[in-house]
Formats: sequence, C-alpha cells, structure tokens
Amino acid sequence: MAATLSPYLDQDAAAKKYDRRLVQRLIVFVRPYKGLMAGALICLMLEGLLQLVGPILTRRVIDVALPARDAGMALRSAYLFSASLVLAFCCSYGETIITALLGQRVMRDLRQQLFEHVQRLSIAYYDRTPVGRLVTRVTSDVEALNELFTAGVVAGLGDVFTLLAIAVMMVVIDWRLALAAFGAIPLVYLTSHVFQKRVRLAYRDIRSRLARINAYLQERISGIRIVQLFGREAGEAQRFATLNRAHLDANLRSITIYALYFPAIEFLTSLALAILLVAGAHRVGVGSLTVGVVAAFLQLLRRFYQPLQDLADKFNTLQQAMAASERIFLLLDTEPRAVRVARPAPGTPSVALLDRSAQVTIAFEDVWFHYGESADEPEWVLRGVSLVVRPGETIALVGHTGAGKTTIVNLLLRFYEPQRGRITANGVDTHLLPLEDWRKLIAYVQQDIFLFAADVRTNLRLDAALDDAAVMAAAARVGADRVINGLPSRLDQVLGERGASVSVGERQLLSFARAIAADPAVLVLDEATSAVDSEAEAEIQRGLVALMRGRTTIAIAHRLSTIIQADEILVLHHGEVRERGTHAELRGMGGLYDRLYRLQSGEGESERPAAATLASPKSAG
Repeated sequence: MAATLSPYLDQDAAAKKYDRRLVQRLIVFVRPYKGLMAGALICLMLEGLLQLVGPILTRRVIDVALPARDAGMALRSAYLFSASLVLAFCCSYGETIITALLGQRVMRDLRQQLFEHVQRLSIAYYDRTPVGRLVTRVTSDVEALNELFTAGVVAGLGDVFTLLAIAVMMVVIDWRLALAAFGAIPLVYLTSHVFQKRVRLAYRDIRSRLARINAYLQERISGIRIVQLFGREAGEAQRFATLNRAHLDANLRSITIYALYFPAIEFLTSLALAILLVAGAHRVGVGSLTVGVVAAFLQLLRRFYQPLQDLADKFNTLQQAMAASERIFLLLDTEPRAVRVARPAPGTPSVALLDRSAQVTIAFEDVWFHYGESADEPEWVLRGVSLVVRPGETIALVGHTGAGKTTIVNLLLRFYEPQRGRITANGVDTHLLPLEDWRKLIAYVQQDIFLFAADVRTNLRLDAALDDAAVMAAAARVGADRVINGLPSRLDQVLGERGASVSVGERQLLSFARAIAADPAVLVLDEATSAVDSEAEAEIQRGLVALMRGRTTIAIAHRLSTIIQADEILVLHHGEVRERGTHAELRGMGGLYDRLYRLQSGEGESERPAAATLASPKSAG
C-alpha cells in the first residue's frame, strides 16, 4: 500500500528549530503593522505588572492590616485589588483583539502573495506538484503562521516579561525564599525540552499527512466521474481510510504527549509549592519570616510557573511556524517561469506585436522538445518541427494521439520551452516579448473546456473591457447567444464549477464566444467543435470564417472533415512532420493522411490494417 500512496508523500524538508533567515523574512510581513505589535506588547507588559499587585496587597493585609485590626486598610486593599483585576481584564482583552488583528492581516497579505505567485508558476511545476499540496500551503501552513503571531511570539514576549518581573519581585522580597522557590526550575526545563522534541516530530508528521490527504482528496473529487463510472467507490474509500487513519494516529500521538506534559508540569509546580512551604514554615517558626511574605510567595510562585509552562507550548508553536514558513518560502522562491531576454526597449521590432490588431506570422524553426529534465537520453516529443503560418492562413495539425500536436500549442503559448530551435513571431523570437503581453495576442479554444464558477458575463469577457452589447455580439457570431438567452438570468447566470450547470456543447459554444470576444491576432483551436451538434458546428464554422480573416490560425483536428479547407495540413507521427500540404495534395500522396481520412470516412475498409500503423504506444502530445 505504501507504494500506491507514494505520489502523495510530503517531500518538504524539515525546518530547523530556529532559522534566523526565515524569521527575517517573516518580519517583512509584520513591518507594516508595527503599531499593532507595539500595542500588543504594551498590553502584555501592563498585564504582567498587574499580576504583582495581588501578592503585594496580600502581604500588606496579612502583615500590617490584620495585626493592627485596620479594617480601612484591608478595604482599600480590596478595592485596589479589584481595580487591578478590571485593568488586567482590559489589557487581556486588548491584547487578544490586537494580536488577532495582527495575525489576520499578516495572513491576508501572505495568502494574497502566495495566490499571485502560484498563478505565475510554470505548467511544468504543476505537472509534478499535486494541487492538494499547494492548497495546504495556502491554508494550513498560513494558519500556522497566524498562530505564531496570535499566540506565539507576542504572547511569548509577554510571558518572558512576566517571568522577569515576578522573579525580580521575589528576590527583592526575600532572596533566600526565592532560591527555594526556583528549586524545581531545572526539572521543568528538562521536562519541557523532552516535550518540545517529541511534539515537534508529532506536528511535523501531522502536517505531512494532512498534505497527503488534501492531494488525494482533490484528485479524487476532480475525477469523481471516473471513480463512479468504474465502480471504484469502495476501493478509493479504502485508500482514503489508510491516509485518514495515518493522520488520526499522528494526532493521537500529539495528544498523548500533551496529556503527559501538562500533568507533569502541574506536579512540578506543586513540588515547588511544597518546597516553598517547608522552607517558609521553618523560618516563620524561628521568627525570621512573616506569614504575609509566605502567602505573597505562594501567589507569586503560582504566577511564575504558569508562563513558564506556557513558554514551552509557545516554543512548539514557533517550531510549527518555522516548518510552515519554510514550506511557504520554498514555494515563493520557486522561479515562476524561464525568461531568456528582458523586456525589450521601445522601438524594437517586437514591441509592434503587442497590439491585438497586429498581424502575426508564426514560425517554428527546427524545434525539438522533450518533457522532464533528463538530458542524457531524452525521449523527444518533437523532432525538428518546422512550420510557418501567416496572417489569414490556417494550418492544421493531425496525427495519432501522442504525435505531438498539443505539445506544439503548449510551446507556442510558452507553457514549456523548447530545448532546441526557436519559435518566432514576425521574425522575432517570442522570448523577446513579455509573456503576459504575448499571451494576450492569442485566443485558445481547448477541447477540455474550462469555465469558472462565476456569471456568464465574467466567463466571456474575463479581463477585457467589454460592455454587455459587445459580449452578446461575440456570442451571436457563434450561436452562443441562444444559450445565454435560454438561461434564467442571462449574462448574470452563475455557472457551476467548471461550467457544470450547462451541457458540454453549451460550454463549447461559450468558450468560442470567449475567444471571439478577445479579438485575438492568433487563434488556436484544439478540436474545438468536438462537443457540438452538426447544426451548431455549421453555425460556428460560419462565424469562424469571419473570425479567421486576417488572423493567424492553428487548428488541431481529430475529425479530418473539419480541416479540409485549411491552407496547409501537417501530419505528425512520433513527433516528426511526415507529410504536409493541402487536403487534395495529401489525398493524392496515398500516405498516412490518406489512410487516416479513408478510415474516418469509411472508404476502403481494406486499408484499416495499414492505418493501424498510425497508432502509438507513446503519450507525447
């Protein structure tokens, strides 16, 4: 079973106990909120000082007011103590609110930066990284940093201040009794050290297993149709149960550690109180110490060991934050994409391409490409591919599954970079163009249509500054207006996730309308009419005639009947261009294209065995 779960293993390295470099990077996110940090520290320090009021008043009442039978002094002391409690409550309330604001704002900024960053990561990064792991980074790991600011660093500094204030007060009142009270500190330190080590390992295991659950869950929910179609519910539930049980076991281990730690600290605190009582009773008996001092020390000691106990837990919060921040910054440090050349200066030929109305000639010049990072014996997906497509022309790519058709589109969109050769636009290497501007020139209609869970208007215009009339005009050119008009709220209709609330054919019509609304210079079609009926396809083809006029068009086709009118057809086989020409020219050759066309059209069934040679066991495209 371990082997089957390997894609979901958390591969992140463990963090150090304390990493100054990580802390310095975290401070960058806190710096805009220095006022909140200062306010929280002031509240904590005041609260720490107010904890000294009770013991001081107790000593005064027992040693002065009671022997003198001064009821007024005792009453005033009670009023002062009540006032200190109210003020301490206000300080605690203020500190809680301020640190919560600090943590939430830091989380907001960090999540925003993470989201903006993951949108810029290369497609190759997503090929090797489970989406669930990225979700864990943006949610659980960022939440761990929230704990650092709300219950970790700021509160920890307050605990340190409280410890110092109480320790100084105890030494000032009676240094010998203070030494007796501090007798259990070495045992508390040893217990806390063991706790920190064990709980750090436990929490690291919890986060690792949570990342596996998120990755597995995301993939299975995305592929729920396949799970149900093949009756895999029981099997997938069993595999999830294994992951879930491992996560439960990791949590139970951490609970066990906490269940042992806190009673141990409570025992040591009681031991310190017992030592104090024994030492204090002897000295009270010989008259070298007053009862009021002993009573004050008992209160101070309880207040002293409480933050000491809390510090161990806050140190664990620091460990979690270090591990989480290391994973977060590892993601932020991932290079978004390879850029060979900086943004060109104004006046260079490439700048003229940034206008959507520009006419673009695209050329692949001896392009070689392989997936993965192996350079010794790569399995080439494209081998010396060369092609030219000019404005107003349509070039079609055909071939068996895995021949390299989609890879050509991925390289054109710069989702990947070719290892050899280059891709040019009007003779200029596309790497001279800012990536965002280059992609704005291209409209890509995919076979696997993706629509966002948003209203129709947002899906069709995306970031384009189009009014409703322009959106509907674009939809009307491909017949998508009848889809929109059939929706209850028309353009305001909110679609389901991935457009699930409309049919596949309707989604394809909407994706066509989105491409036309963008008014692109380059149009890329990946079997774009595969999910629509014949009537809708004819309507789309009529709209495409006008859309393609003056534009550069590249079409991937599985149904050869859709690309008969293409200016040039390239037949790909194992990543190489085996044949090229018009439909009539390729039919006349009697080669791969002719066999494939006859197979699809039903002509010459005797050719079926020969056509089978187009099949490939490789998956390259």
